[in-house]
Amino acid sequence: MNIQNYINGEFVNPIQDNWLDNYNPSNGEIYGQIPNSSTEDVEKAYLAAANAFPSWSNTNLEERSSILSKIANLILEKLDFLAAAESKDNGKPISLAKSVDIPRAASNFQFFANAITQFSSEAHESVGFNAINFTLRQPIGVVGCISPWNLPLYLFTWKIAPAIAAGNCVVAKPSEVTPMTAFLLGKICNEAGLPKGVLNIVHGLGNQVGEAIVSHPNIKAISFTGGTKTGSHIAKIAAPMFKKLSLELGGKNPNIIFADCDYDKMLATTVRSSFSNQGQICLCGSRILVQESIYEKFKVDFIQKVSELKVGHPSDSDTDIGALVSAAHLQKVKSYIDIAEQEGGKILFGGKTVTVKDSENGYYLQPTIIEVSDNNCRLNQEEIFGPVVTLMSFKNDEEALSLANETKYGLSATLWTNNLNRTMQFSQKLETGIVWVNTWMMRDLRTPFGGQKDSGLGREGGFEALRFFTETKNVCIKYQ
Repeated sequence: MNIQNYINGEFVNPIQDNWLDNYNPSNGEIYGQIPNSSTEDVEKAYLAAANAFPSWSNTNLEERSSILSKIANLILEKLDFLAAAESKDNGKPISLAKSVDIPRAASNFQFFANAITQFSSEAHESVGFNAINFTLRQPIGVVGCISPWNLPLYLFTWKIAPAIAAGNCVVAKPSEVTPMTAFLLGKICNEAGLPKGVLNIVHGLGNQVGEAIVSHPNIKAISFTGGTKTGSHIAKIAAPMFKKLSLELGGKNPNIIFADCDYDKMLATTVRSSFSNQGQICLCGSRILVQESIYEKFKVDFIQKVSELKVGHPSDSDTDIGALVSAAHLQKVKSYIDIAEQEGGKILFGGKTVTVKDSENGYYLQPTIIEVSDNNCRLNQEEIFGPVVTLMSFKNDEEALSLANETKYGLSATLWTNNLNRTMQFSQKLETGIVWVNTWMMRDLRTPFGGQKDSGLGREGGFEALRFFTETKNVCIKYQ
């Protein structure tokens, strides 16, 4: 199936008529083509957005909210269709796409449909000076949204929904690896009555389309989710242009397990936090740190639970681990497994590719557990972004905290303990943007989301996102 760019409410071929192959990860076969767009296509999308902005930015909140709600409802109405498309395009189990990705995409639109009606500004009476100050929060104009391949529609909508709710118009680029549901979203936006030009979707490569969006002189804000190296490149371009930047980047998240935890709950959740979406979630707990008094027991039990996971075709309802997203990514993940023993690591389970019947050329890999003794090894310091976790033991709270923080990343951490003092101390001292205690991936869309250190810049979610996508202006009125 060939897809097209979505510009000014219409589906159009790339101006230069260049195309990229789109692969099905489950079998390694080409199943369509996507636009290999250029700077010209981005400019066309920008002009459509710029033309739409005066009207959309003055559209009342109730109407904006109504349109976003319609988009949310249409996503839910097309749940099965969108889940199948996401699974085919990304390689994730269809059960995951149906239970998590697509419902969350709908929730993103519905949340910001509601949030924009509650988003308020402040007023300050300057007593004794006969003056009042009030704050305006105005839409920025045309903004750029660039999303990754691991949670395609989920993260695409996480950016677009608050941007258009706040009154901006958008030039968006989904990952060229997983473009299908972004293409289908354009159809849904038309069906919901979103005015032409409010959302424009340009497909293509990051070093062409992404670069053109980031460097465009009149695209005034960039929201990007992806790798730290790419985020650094974006910042070098955007910062001298004084663009607003939101960068959600990589993670190497610690999963810290103390002996006083609820063991069974921890074990079940740790399997999920390690290998959900083939480990291709920036929030996965890829470094498992276990208190030494329960380390050997945990190791045996964890290996047993992981051995029960089924690696299979994404369309099978009982598949736990589907295909990795691409051949190139599979090779990258395998390269880390290959160096494990060179660095003194011990493969406790997995580490091998899997052949799935009738899909022999698919990108399948066993969930992999590697025991390491040095926290500075590459496996513990570099983001692998696949179904690979490391195990290490620790003696006490101080060592656990030191190991957890000893990385350039600071996105999230998971802490398993029933000690209140430890919970409060670790919550304050962990160098991460998110701390989960006795749970994982429990998300309230009102809360701020983002990381510290090399894991990013700024926060998304809730009113934080609406603040990012607006400019703040103070007005002071003196009266007699």
